[in-house]
Amino acid sequence: MNHGTAENDSSEQRHPSTKARSSKDICKTILNFLLHQWLLIGIGVACVLAYYFPNVAKSGGVIRSEYSILYGAMAIIFLTSGLSISHQKLFTHLLNWRLHFLVQVFSFIFVPAVVLAVVHIVLAGDPHGHIDRALLAGYIFTACIPTTIASNVVMTRSAGGDDAAALVEVVIANFLGPFITAGWTVTLLPKTAEFDPWRQASGDLSEMYKEVFKQLGLGALLPLVTGQLVRWVWPEQTERVMQKYRIAKLGSACMLLMVWMSFSSCFATGALQTLSVQSILFVVFFNIGLYITLTAVCFVLSRPPEILSVNRFGMRRIFKRISPEETIAVCFCGPAKSTGIGIPLLYAMWAPVGLYTKARTSVPVLLYTTEQICVAHFFVYALKRWHKKLNEKRDAEASGDHVSSSEMAALSLAEEPSDQEGVIANAHEPGRCKTVHD
Repeated sequence: MNHGTAENDSSEQRHPSTKARSSKDICKTILNFLLHQWLLIGIGVACVLAYYFPNVAKSGGVIRSEYSILYGAMAIIFLTSGLSISHQKLFTHLLNWRLHFLVQVFSFIFVPAVVLAVVHIVLAGDPHGHIDRALLAGYIFTACIPTTIASNVVMTRSAGGDDAAALVEVVIANFLGPFITAGWTVTLLPKTAEFDPWRQASGDLSEMYKEVFKQLGLGALLPLVTGQLVRWVWPEQTERVMQKYRIAKLGSACMLLMVWMSFSSCFATGALQTLSVQSILFVVFFNIGLYITLTAVCFVLSRPPEILSVNRFGMRRIFKRISPEETIAVCFCGPAKSTGIGIPLLYAMWAPVGLYTKARTSVPVLLYTTEQICVAHFFVYALKRWHKKLNEKRDAEASGDHVSSSEMAALSLAEEPSDQEGVIANAHEPGRCKTVHD
């Protein structure tokens, strides 16, 4: 009886420690989950700060974000990219015409075609104008601007993709964008009276071109070249420092600053607060659906089904699959759009239009470029897992081929002695010896 009581006492003593250990494990799991989702949490914090303190990080605000963030944060992202990527890899992708064609045609032709079709569907189904026409004009403009500069490189690197490919594509797109976007937008605007303010307005674009190329040169190309020079002079030391201090993580932190700036500018104009509920719901959910759809199309175009790769009528060359790493870069570069070039270009194009109208027109640009970062955060995990499974499958196949060749070698070695034994045995048979003697 006393023995049973002692066992109960010892189990009661062990129970609190077990309970404390399980609570500790639960807290550790929650903490690890939050740490893995730090970027998404940071985006939420940035949105809250932008809502309550919009004048801090808006363009022309307290911290002068058009310089401190747009130039400073972007320069850090491209400097870390220049330090991380070999110049041979960059040069290889500069000559990758298939990749250029896939990304640039998708960004400047396919995306505007899809958005224009949706705009005409909305116009046909909403004759009373519940959806603000400034938003529709803003969407056509958003579809025509180039891919974003900073987040593509960061997301591609985080997902295990080819960040050199993303880097080359964003530089090309943002060099072409200012020359393409203005005329392409006006051409695609619906030919109805309600879009006349946007179709007839033509601002002076010379200052815009000056600002855009200054931003591209100082914020992107100069830091990239500086990073490449440092890596070329001290390759081993640079690689060691990059790995030891995880400098590539700075890019993600800088991306949060750009989200903060975008939302601050959006809330500071008051454009969001004055839109109807239908318009806000349309923008928010359409952005998410559009980005997911465009990413899926990019993936299929980069990795078409094998049935299309049959060797007939040149189909194998047309539907040739690109590498998984390049596919990840295409999936982040193709659907994305740039606030950095979009907003200055919008205000320069439609300078004669009223400020309030321009603010409403800019809502699709601001919200789409912000929501794309939130949705892309989940695509990072999906594409990273897909890439990992492909590598595991490739390693398993390589291991299977190695085992098969080893087994074949072992079998051939095992068969050789038996053949020799047969020859010796035959040599000792009288008939065989006689035949040989004869």
